[in-house]
Amino acid sequence: MVSGEAGGITQHIGAYTIHFPHPERPSELQQITFLDTPGHAAFSAMRARGANVTDLVILVVAANDGVKPQTIEALNHAKAARVPIIVAVNKIGLPGANPLNARQQLQDHGLVCEEWGGETIFVDVSALNMKGIDSLLEMVLLQAEVLELQANPDRPAVGNVIESGMQQGGPIATVLVRKGTLKVGDAILCGPHWGRVKALINEDGKRLKKAEPSVAVRVLGLNGVPDAGLEFNILPNEKQARKLGEERSDRSRKELADKRNAVTLENLFDTLSTDTAKTLQVVVKADTQGSAEAIVDSLSKIESKKVTLEVVHNGVGAITESDVMLASASSAVVIGFHTRLDTGVSETAKREGVQIKLYSIIYELIDEVREAMAGLLDPVTKDNVTGSAEIRKVFDMSKGGRVAGCIISQGKFERGRARVYRNGNMIYEGMTQSLRRFQDEVSEVRSGMECGIRFDHFNDFQEGDTIESYSLEHVAQEL
Repeated sequence: MVSGEAGGITQHIGAYTIHFPHPERPSELQQITFLDTPGHAAFSAMRARGANVTDLVILVVAANDGVKPQTIEALNHAKAARVPIIVAVNKIGLPGANPLNARQQLQDHGLVCEEWGGETIFVDVSALNMKGIDSLLEMVLLQAEVLELQANPDRPAVGNVIESGMQQGGPIATVLVRKGTLKVGDAILCGPHWGRVKALINEDGKRLKKAEPSVAVRVLGLNGVPDAGLEFNILPNEKQARKLGEERSDRSRKELADKRNAVTLENLFDTLSTDTAKTLQVVVKADTQGSAEAIVDSLSKIESKKVTLEVVHNGVGAITESDVMLASASSAVVIGFHTRLDTGVSETAKREGVQIKLYSIIYELIDEVREAMAGLLDPVTKDNVTGSAEIRKVFDMSKGGRVAGCIISQGKFERGRARVYRNGNMIYEGMTQSLRRFQDEVSEVRSGMECGIRFDHFNDFQEGDTIESYSLEHVAQEL
C-alpha cells in the first residue's frame, strides 16, 4: 500500500475487509474490516473520524522509534471516542528494536499491558517478516467476542462516510455500514446529498449487490460529494430522500448567509483597515473530501500576526476553469493535492495571471504556503558597512571643491553610498562622486591603502573625520 502513496506515507483512509479463522473455532471464518487512517499530523481530523466509526483501535508503535507525537494524538482520539485499544508493537525485527520501551512509554499515557497487570493487549509484530500478524488478528477476534459486537442486518442500512471524492463516473463516497444491509437500488440520504445507489464497489474493484454490517464499500449514485464523517440513511423512496436533502441544503445555505458579517457604517472603517492587512488567498482542490479538509485545517493552523491566510474555496475533483476565475476575482493562488487540471485550464490561468501549484505530499504543500505568506511581507532594508576610511589631509581643487585624502582603516571602501562622521556623529550621508588611487579612478580600495574621496554636494570635511562606505541589502521577513 505504501508504495502507491506519495512520499511513502499513507495519505488517504483505506478501507478493506479480510476473513480469518476464529482462534477457538478454526472452521468458522470471521470478518474484520480495517480502516487505515493516515499517520501524518495534518490528518488528525481523518483519524478522529476513523476512531468515531470503529469498534476497536489498533495503535501501531514502532519498536525502534517508540511513542511519537502522532501516536499520542491517535491515542487521544481513541480515548475520546471511548474505543478499546490493542497495541501492535511493530518493527521488532530491526536492530535496536526495544518492544519493552514502547510498553514503558505507553504506560506513562495510561495504557498498561496485560503482562504488567493492566488491561491493554500488546502484540509484538513485524509487518515486513509477517511475524505476529496472526496473533494480532486472533486478539482482535477474541476482543470482539468479549465486547459482544453485533448488528442487525435485517433493517435499512445506517453508516458513515469515511472518504469521498469525484471520479469520472461522478461523485463517489466510501461508506462503512454500521447496521442494516445496504443494497443496490436503495434511496440514500447523506447530509444534503441524496440519490439512488447505482453501484457498490469493494476495495478490490468488484461490484457487490449488497453490503452487510461492518463492510466498507464505495457508493455510486449520490448527487454530490458528501463531507467525510457524515452519517448516511436509507429512505423508503428517492422522492423522500430528495425532499429531505433539499431541506438540509437550504438550511445550511441560510446558516452560512447568517454567519457572513454585514458591513455597516459603524464597522466600515474597521473593515477597511483589516482589508489593508496582508492576506494570502488560496483555492484548495483535492482528490478527496478528507484530504481537502485536512489541508484547510493545517493551513488554518499557520500562525502569523503579520499575514493572514484565507481559504476562498475548497472542493473535491479536478481544477476547473471556474476555480481559476474565482481565484482571479479574489487574487488567490490555486492549490491542488493529488488532483489534475481540466482541459483548457492552463490557458485560462495564464490569461488571468493565476498561479496553480500541484502537490502530492502534504508537508511540502504546507511549507510552501508558509513561504508564500512570508513572501507577501515587504522586505526589511539592512545596512551592510563594507569599509571605513580616516581623513588624513584635505586638498582644495583649482576648479573648486575639495578632496579628502584618506587611509582605509578597515574593510574594503567601495564607491557608492557613504556617510561622514565627526566625533561619532554623522554629519553627511550621500553618494561618493569620485574614488581615486593616485591618478586612477577605482571602484574599491582595500584596508591599509591610501586614496582620495570626493562627494557630490559636500565639501565640509576636516582632518580626523571618518568616512564609512555601505551597501543596502533587502532581507526577506519571516512569519
